[in-house]
Amino acid sequence: MSDGRQELRQAFRRFEQEVPGWLGSALRWLRHPASRWVRIPAGILLMLGGVFAILPGLGIWMLPLGLLLLAADIPILRKPMARFTIWLAEGWAALRRRWVRRG
Repeated sequence: MSDGRQELRQAFRRFEQEVPGWLGSALRWLRHPASRWVRIPAGILLMLGGVFAILPGLGIWMLPLGLLLLAADIPILRKPMARFTIWLAEGWAALRRRWVRRG
């Protein structure tokens, strides 16, 4: 598994720990190989939503999530998205820890 699959699995697990439970369970379902035909359109739609971040309800947060979903099926995206996701999740956890200590 030197093509980045293991790193991507670790990134998905780390991301699932940081998001609300309903989103984590949806991501677990989307990670399943049988969900490929849902994962690819969902990734594309999330990326398109990220492009239109100026509209209400849409945001730049959709772009990396769409790329993460597509990375499960596009080998060249696996390692970079895994590293980015782990970095982002660790940064979010650190920010949350600082916020809790402050309050």
